[in-house]
Amino acid sequence: MQEPKIKFNNVTKIYKTNRQIITAVKDVSFNISEGDFVSLIGPSGCGKSTVIRLLDDIIKPTHGEIYIDGEGIPKRKKIPSEQIKKMGFIFQQPNLLPWMTVRQNVALPLRVFGLKGEKWESNVDRLLKMVGLTEYSDAYPTEISGGMVQRVGVIRAMVHEPEILLMDEPFGALDEMTREQLNIELLDIWRETKKTIIFITHNVEEAILLSSKVYVMGTNPGRIVSEVDIDLPRPRTLDMIITKKFIDFEKKLTDLIGEIDLSKIK
Repeated sequence: MQEPKIKFNNVTKIYKTNRQIITAVKDVSFNISEGDFVSLIGPSGCGKSTVIRLLDDIIKPTHGEIYIDGEGIPKRKKIPSEQIKKMGFIFQQPNLLPWMTVRQNVALPLRVFGLKGEKWESNVDRLLKMVGLTEYSDAYPTEISGGMVQRVGVIRAMVHEPEILLMDEPFGALDEMTREQLNIELLDIWRETKKTIIFITHNVEEAILLSSKVYVMGTNPGRIVSEVDIDLPRPRTLDMIITKKFIDFEKKLTDLIGEIDLSKIK
């Protein structure tokens, strides 16, 4: 049996301050297969972002184990560079460097990882072409639209050829039309590159459209309360949003989140 690409085994993260102890996530366990597209949804404060920050080694777990390709992430030492290189992180705000051109921003991780040569330069060109930004490669971030800026953020995370993309509400700040367009483009990228993707969103419709599986998280403490397989056919299209099966998934997930919110009322 093939090892899961990503495995969380009873992972807990506790923060201690002078005044209180905060359990950000508790006993989080899941497996993600190679090439899968998985979303985490749930109310604010349920630990969605904590989960991927634990995976990316930005923070360390208090208890439990995290594995990538069967290799555990060290609990006390810094994550090995080979594991870091397997991941690309995409934030809600791309935070492009304003003094760099689009091309220079995309290529920035190559400098960080010390990747040089024609192969990597060609990779920048290929990714810019993939998202329709070739003609804007010499433009600066202030000279392009918000949707274009977000596309740069996505391909910048891919330029060093990671196997895993961690996406923390990457399209949350965009208008609905641009968001829908980028969701479809992301599905095209995923189909072409076969990346393993963990996608965080508050948007139930977005999670259904993109994902093979959705994990619903609850609060106090942050935890996984339900796992829902999204067995809609692929390729996915925006037309699916009005189908009965899609609407049924939307109701199921919305009801689960609603139950979670009610559980917080004392």
